[in-house]
Amino acid sequence: MDAQGRGRADDIDPADQWVLNPNTGEYELRLGSSAPQSGVPSPRKPRPSEAAPPARSRSEAPGRSRPETPGRAAPPRRRRGAPEEPLPGRRGRRPAKKAAKGRKVLLWTGGAMAFVLVAGAGAAYFYIEHLNDNIASVSDDGASTGGFSKDKAINILLIGTDKRTGKGNGSYGDAGSVGHADTTILLHVSKDRSNATALSIPRDLIVDVPDCPTTQEDGTQKIIPGTQQVRFNTSLGQDGRTPSCTMRTVTELTGVKPDNFMVADFNAVKTLTSAVGGVEVCVGKDLDDPDSHLKLSKGTHTIEGEQALAFVRTRHAVGFGGDLSRIGLQQQFLSALMRKLKSNDTLTSPSKMLDLAEAGTKALTVDSQLDSIGKLKDLGLELGKLNTENLTFTTTPVIDNPTEKVKATVVLNDSTAPQVFDMIKNDVSFTAVKERKKKEAAAVAARLKGTKAPASEVRVRILNGGAVAGSAQETLSWLQNEEGVTKSENAGNAPAPLAKTTLEYAPDQADQARRLADLMGLSGSAMKPGESVTNDQGLPAMTLTLGKDFEGAGVSLTAPAKAPEGVQKSTADKVECAK
Repeated sequence: MDAQGRGRADDIDPADQWVLNPNTGEYELRLGSSAPQSGVPSPRKPRPSEAAPPARSRSEAPGRSRPETPGRAAPPRRRRGAPEEPLPGRRGRRPAKKAAKGRKVLLWTGGAMAFVLVAGAGAAYFYIEHLNDNIASVSDDGASTGGFSKDKAINILLIGTDKRTGKGNGSYGDAGSVGHADTTILLHVSKDRSNATALSIPRDLIVDVPDCPTTQEDGTQKIIPGTQQVRFNTSLGQDGRTPSCTMRTVTELTGVKPDNFMVADFNAVKTLTSAVGGVEVCVGKDLDDPDSHLKLSKGTHTIEGEQALAFVRTRHAVGFGGDLSRIGLQQQFLSALMRKLKSNDTLTSPSKMLDLAEAGTKALTVDSQLDSIGKLKDLGLELGKLNTENLTFTTTPVIDNPTEKVKATVVLNDSTAPQVFDMIKNDVSFTAVKERKKKEAAAVAARLKGTKAPASEVRVRILNGGAVAGSAQETLSWLQNEEGVTKSENAGNAPAPLAKTTLEYAPDQADQARRLADLMGLSGSAMKPGESVTNDQGLPAMTLTLGKDFEGAGVSLTAPAKAPEGVQKSTADKVECAK
């Protein structure tokens, strides 16, 4: 898009207006001081169906900036015809501390990481008013957590639809598609932002779609009845279902409740790849798929626009020619896109960031909790802390549907899928994040290793600290009747709820704690050295507090330490070739 289209003067490139301040290491807008500035970009030309916006008038002294609206920072523009003065430090200067520069640039473009899988909807968060106008949102209908939090793990549901709206898209497949969930990824970012997992959910996976309360165009709510044993992709579009219904389906499938969702259609792939100047992909053989219009020779290629869309749509040209093969190709593409977005030629180019912001905000539909560029910027700053080598792409473990003679759908692999879901739910990384492994290993080694007291000598009081009502009594009965822990008692409810189950014990009770941890399946981090309490017999006892993670007596509370053998996974920093 040219400068005029962004609401700038005809003869000014927005990229030239942003320069690096060597004193602060931050990019700043520098304009000629002889011309008064407007703090709001010119609005887009109204569509024929839109009413013209009311006229606004505001003046200020030359060289002075107007006060900013709290939480917003839109750049001013130079008036048409005003003289342009030389921009200090525009060319030929570099800050002394290169590392600091890189960090500042990442912060400046932090919104670009919201999320790079759908190519930076929150990029370049200065251009506020205009970008806010671009963003489309729909209600989450109460299906989300209420939005991501900066102090918690983040779960974003990314949905690519097969809707053929937009120029040139009618020729792809079913031109009348209502927009099913063709590509779905549950992005989990760890609480400490050290790692992330992008879990692909096959569109042909057989699931139960629950009843979905859905906000209608007139503001009323309608409950769309659920359906049993149907393809996952019907959770969106079918019978008027909205992305909130896909959210509910994912929650029921995985046990993970998403914080937010983002939806992109065919145009998103085309416009976003063009905005960054193309994405480099590798193919291990010649690819020719007339259905997706993809034709690539063996080797490395930079693709964008229509060619990029053909790449992520192809199925018949790669692998076994099915949806699972296409998922692997899409993960390769998204890894390449992330590497491109975090490369210097993108992060340090204001013009590319503007194009990316424009394309990203027009290409996405987000939930009502994420409906402004400010919120996208906040999400982007959180996601921008992630290192690509610790972003793992994986696919929900599935097997062919055993009820079908002609294999067309898949079902969950019950031997590995629950473990994958538990890892995400318990914030366990699929990558070898060294610090985390060292801390956990130290905790386990110090608290779990050593002698274990006989079950008959274990004295423990059980509190319910957020588990389902009756859990303390259920656990007491199980320990006494099935495990021989006869010196246990139900102590009622804990003073405050806990997210995770804990076992507090005195130093001289360590052998008892290890026995109970073994029986309960407690991890070392759940064991809390502290003080003993007095039980009903006046004897020292440990305190077991059942947290919100408690799933029932006899169910292990230890989250898996690594992905199951055979689960497909790749990391975003590695270049892989399509085969």
